[in-house]
Amino acid sequence: MIDFDEMISKLNHRHIYVQTHNFPDPDAIASAYGLQYLLRSKGLESTIVYKGKVEHGSSNAMVKKLGIEIVEYCDMAEMAKDAEIILVDSQKGNANIEDMPGDEVVCIDHHPVFGTARYAFSDIRPEVGACASMIAQYIFEDGIRITSDVATALLYGIKIDTANLTRGVSNLDLDMFYRLYNLADRKKLTELDRNVMRQSDLKAYASAINSIKMYGKTAFANAGYNCQDPLIAAISDFIMMLDTTDNTVVYSVKDDGIKISVRSSGSINAGKAANTALEGIGGGGGHENMAGGFVAYDKRIPDPVHNEKYISELTNEIEQRFANAISEKCRRR
Repeated sequence: MIDFDEMISKLNHRHIYVQTHNFPDPDAIASAYGLQYLLRSKGLESTIVYKGKVEHGSSNAMVKKLGIEIVEYCDMAEMAKDAEIILVDSQKGNANIEDMPGDEVVCIDHHPVFGTARYAFSDIRPEVGACASMIAQYIFEDGIRITSDVATALLYGIKIDTANLTRGVSNLDLDMFYRLYNLADRKKLTELDRNVMRQSDLKAYASAINSIKMYGKTAFANAGYNCQDPLIAAISDFIMMLDTTDNTVVYSVKDDGIKISVRSSGSINAGKAANTALEGIGGGGGHENMAGGFVAYDKRIPDPVHNEKYISELTNEIEQRFANAISEKCRRR
């Protein structure tokens, strides 16, 4: 049993910032929303903050349908240096999280630990499939009455991050899914599963499909220029449906670097592969079945995003590094 009151005791302010990873997915948003609800029950107010637009896809549909208030970092008033931050579905120092001015006092996450960050309180459980399952556990163990919208959000977060209970599922995920299912608004849940793709998203799918390269049973694909992070991940999941594919590495050339999404059926450890492949040129990590990474451009290269030779060499190097990591170092033992 998690002692949530112990976590609360580490906080000194009456207003807390709950920060997700950049371009938050449904699990991150659900976790932050559920934690905000729990904090309010303890008399603490909070603001959910993040970096990166949430303009379309399942994350956008979730925010609108459930009325979740989240604030992009660039749109908020300046954060004080002594502000207290709770990280959810993310960890300090990871490549996919903005370093905000406040102090990261608490971390609640389900990703493997690759760094050496310290917190006043942390609950990091890599064996759990969705961070939303951990937040749901807090709520149920604290005996708080859960609202329909909070239950729906948490259920949807579990549903998406575990690919409908087919990926990285723990007993906690199964237990929380069952308990939340009977409390959620199933009509809203069905609506969240529909109409989450824009017509323009098809261009990213087309770019990826037309660029697929196979290294053994690993598919590499380019999702096109400035593809949204959640869409890169969705395309990576989509390509995993190929009957010749055990792993996927999908990337997008962005204004500040190359964003990468990795998926595996279990033949490799995706998180270890991302961490190994990008060592020295970027950062990466995640779970056995799903991971991500980012490679920033060389600052010495003028206007790198429009330098075709540089981008071609960099993406080729990334592909080769992943091919080597997957074939040589990241087999599951």
